[in-house]
Amino acid sequence: MHIVRQGYPFIAAALVLAVVCFIAFGIRIAVIPLVLACYFAYFFRNPDREVVQDTSLLYSPADGTVMEVSDFYDDEFLNAKAKKVTIFLSVFNVHVNRSPAEGTIKFQRYTVGEFLPAFNQKAAFENERFAMGIENDRMKILVIQIAGILARRIDNWVNLGNHLDQGEVYGMIKFGSCTELVVPEKVEILCKKGDKVKGGITVLGRINP
Repeated sequence: MHIVRQGYPFIAAALVLAVVCFIAFGIRIAVIPLVLACYFAYFFRNPDREVVQDTSLLYSPADGTVMEVSDFYDDEFLNAKAKKVTIFLSVFNVHVNRSPAEGTIKFQRYTVGEFLPAFNQKAAFENERFAMGIENDRMKILVIQIAGILARRIDNWVNLGNHLDQGEVYGMIKFGSCTELVVPEKVEILCKKGDKVKGGITVLGRINP
């Protein structure tokens, strides 16, 4: 378990505020920013996970709860009939995102938008989002990071042409969000609405021969 560097400014600011509050008001007030610093350390955690490499499986790109499994036509990257798994991340979930499969990043698109609550069905269409297309010799998949009412910053640490291993961390969404996995129609989905999932651990789909 370690903390991603994007969390250091938040933790440091809360600790400085705790010192100021202690000097000015005493320990009872200083406890509030101290608790906040602990929460920031907890939120920006990146647990070490041993990901079993398996080209026939697709792992969850995020920790959270499956909100929806649906069929639709993807005209953003796959340009074909597809299946979509939508995962809601609460402010208590691990927020780093992991690659569901091994492959090369062939597509990236950032879309400016609103900041509706991540559980709102309109959020997938109206909120700030970052879409990333991954391709290997078996298929194309699309992973979409969607901002929420508290998530005002999507961080993506990779670029076009980069290669990702299965389960590799590539970015995060700060403070409550939603992640979508879009896969070809041929993929067998192994999760359902309400399931609790973990990035790089929970299998969301199987690629049938």
